[in-house]
Amino acid sequence: DALEEIRLTGQLIGLAVYNAVILDIHLPPAMYKKLLGVPVTRDDLRDVDPALHHGLMQLLGLSEEELGFLDRNFEVEYDNVGELRTFELIPNGAHTPLTITNRELFIDKYAEFVFDKSCEKQFLAFKSGFDRICGPSYVRFMRPREIELLVCGCSDLDFAALEGSTIYDGGYTKTTKVIQYFWQVVSEFTDHLKRKLLFFATSSDRVPIGGLSKLHFVIAKNGGDSDRLPTSHTCFNVLLLPEYSTIDKLRERLLTAIHNSEGFGMI
Repeated sequence: DALEEIRLTGQLIGLAVYNAVILDIHLPPAMYKKLLGVPVTRDDLRDVDPALHHGLMQLLGLSEEELGFLDRNFEVEYDNVGELRTFELIPNGAHTPLTITNRELFIDKYAEFVFDKSCEKQFLAFKSGFDRICGPSYVRFMRPREIELLVCGCSDLDFAALEGSTIYDGGYTKTTKVIQYFWQVVSEFTDHLKRKLLFFATSSDRVPIGGLSKLHFVIAKNGGDSDRLPTSHTCFNVLLLPEYSTIDKLRERLLTAIHNSEGFGMI
């Protein structure tokens, strides 16, 4: 059922953390806080539902008269599989009007409803799957941001750091002309193209924890000047690069390769 699928998703995330496998999965930061038992706040709503967060924050600037026009009580309506239900944010919330003196409490209770009450069963199922792989003893010394980085990697595409840590093989060195051409071309790439290059060479466009300097990346010589396209051994993060004679030829051959590659072969 749905809860079992959610539990299995939790196990998948746990396996990614345990085995240091980066996934293209982006959960809101509040999820990682809840996994570690770190309290979530109204500010975390900004990442989950920006419109709701903005609307709640606007309440802080309204006058008593304007709040009265809203005619809001301490209750929220929500959809439950097509059925409209009402939840009281506090005891007797249906009969407690929203005012200037209690609007801070209203906002906090609304955020609590979103993060806890509205998804309690689903989160417990997810957490049980995650904890089955990564029990509390494994992650108890981590911070939410650190777990997020373990799951989806770093977002900083610092190719200068990658250039500084790259290993060369087959006769290439960092001073070889074609290698200089390569880094000059790559430095002109957009972030989108840089991610496509990473995927082409390593089968993942995610940046490892600690940045691209931590990626074991190898550029190996694959023959002299020719019309052959660059290829790669993705299991070993090795880019096989022919020794192209001009920078324009390298640019054209490299772009052709990364735009037309899929899986273990060429489209």
